[in-house]
Amino acid sequence: MRPLSLLGGAVLLGCAVVPAAARAGTCEDTFQKKGNPITGLRFTAQTAVADLPPDIAILQLQSLAAQRGYIVIAAEPQNGELLLEQASTGKARGFPITANATVAPGGVGTIQIVAKLPAGMGTKADLVKAELCGLLAQVKGGKEGRLAAKKGGTGTASNVAPVATSAQEFSQQISKDAERNALTIPQRYKGRKFTLSGQVEYVVKDGDKYRVAYKILQPHELALRLPNMAANLAEVSCLLAPGNSVFALQLKPGKSVKLTGTFYEYSEIKDVVWFMDCVPVKS
Repeated sequence: MRPLSLLGGAVLLGCAVVPAAARAGTCEDTFQKKGNPITGLRFTAQTAVADLPPDIAILQLQSLAAQRGYIVIAAEPQNGELLLEQASTGKARGFPITANATVAPGGVGTIQIVAKLPAGMGTKADLVKAELCGLLAQVKGGKEGRLAAKKGGTGTASNVAPVATSAQEFSQQISKDAERNALTIPQRYKGRKFTLSGQVEYVVKDGDKYRVAYKILQPHELALRLPNMAANLAEVSCLLAPGNSVFALQLKPGKSVKLTGTFYEYSEIKDVVWFMDCVPVKS
């Protein structure tokens, strides 16, 4: 099942079939929707599982969420807390999903998940219910749960396609992230692949490789400045993978370029983001 995704101002969720156990469980009975699309929607769901300590619950949930494509921003299994985020996709804004796990006398564990959507976005409550309860339905208690937690506590998403966007749009996205809280950037983007299109600002030799910098227009240079835009936009550079010297030496400022690379680092001091192992995308 795919994670929650946003497209065109609406929230779309994975449409895979939710197991019957998830539909018939108590999670659906606990599901609540609060707020409205104008001020922001808030969805909650929870489940109770026998013999489920908080740390085992969080470790399982962390792995399951990562496998579905959610970003793990922070996890504190010992405190029963988890912060997830739906990944931004260029056209879609991300939003936070928090999980809290507790245990009652007798060992019955409770997990509550809260998804908070940004103002201006709507969705069908039944779809959110299916996604959240489908995720919770996979958390196990007892020996099975402990084995699952040990095996996949830090699972990551696999076979995730690169996010296609322009370097200008990505700069706006990460610059806005930095304004909110730059400390979350490594967790939000680490290991993620992007296909960035734009114009070349310059090409330089960086060690034994070549680095391509994209031309990024600052807000005062744009003909149309959108609401809520970051005050300053970060530079975006892509370190080419080995074997691309012929390609690099044919580039010049102003030439259109499209590269796929993996997020490497963001420097708040230098206000620049680097990608590594970048390769050209053929049109």
